[in-house]
Amino acid sequence: MAAIGASFRTIFLFLFMFALFGVVGWVLGGYLLGGGQNWVTGMLLFLAIAAAINLISYFYSSKIVLWSYKAKIVSEVEAPRLYRAVKKISDMSGLPMPRIAVVPTETPNAFATGRNPKNAVVAATEGILKILDDNELEGVLAHEMAHIKDRDILVMTIAATLAGAISFAARFAFYGSLFGGGGRRDNGAAILMLVVAITAPIAALLVQLAISRSREYKADQEGAMIIGKPLFLARALEKLEVANRRNPMKIGNPASSSLWIVNPISGGGFVRIFMTHPPIKDRIDRLRKMADQMGQY
Repeated sequence: MAAIGASFRTIFLFLFMFALFGVVGWVLGGYLLGGGQNWVTGMLLFLAIAAAINLISYFYSSKIVLWSYKAKIVSEVEAPRLYRAVKKISDMSGLPMPRIAVVPTETPNAFATGRNPKNAVVAATEGILKILDDNELEGVLAHEMAHIKDRDILVMTIAATLAGAISFAARFAFYGSLFGGGGRRDNGAAILMLVVAITAPIAALLVQLAISRSREYKADQEGAMIIGKPLFLARALEKLEVANRRNPMKIGNPASSSLWIVNPISGGGFVRIFMTHPPIKDRIDRLRKMADQMGQY
């Protein structure tokens, strides 16, 4: 039931993004392109531009991410323990065996990338192989395989497409509010465009982050179900949270922090609403509740 709820929440958030984009398109079409009847033109124009940019990143995202973190694709001979663990989870989940990569950093973490299960890559840092036992490592890898199973890379690419298009369109609305658009000098229209230009990108970002957090909860649950041991992942998250605070990631791009099982960027209070991951404590509490329901202690 929780997995179904997460799916419905994701769908709702996507619908909200589309509605938000419709508002931005209406403003652009009505006040920058001339005439309120052009709102569809404005919406589709900027959506097409953002979609083209994100389509390119979707097909090449795994190569870009692996390159940015200096990850190396490895064989069973080069990383036997990691290979055996991934193979075990792959067999348990019924998914194709993904390629395996090792990231040369002592910061313990892991991520999955690739546009579909046949093109997936599971990457682990050198640090995570040192601090987790075999059970905890399997919990982490099951989480990543759940992302692959649910095609979360596709989900987040679509979310990025919409958020990027909204931000791109809002930027045009901002300049239009300053200099006037479509030959119109309506102060009311200029104020409306300015408001949309400021609020729409923030709303799109918050929705995008909410989708990311929703997918993390879902991957925790499905990963725990794959191996049947929620506490394996709970213990791993506890270790990873402490280790990442002590030794944060110093390589790669912060924009890809949502890929990692533990967010390299930490914060609390107001900052929490801008986090790509749910709070670790909340994730661990949910996993422990699952274990209690399964009679595991």
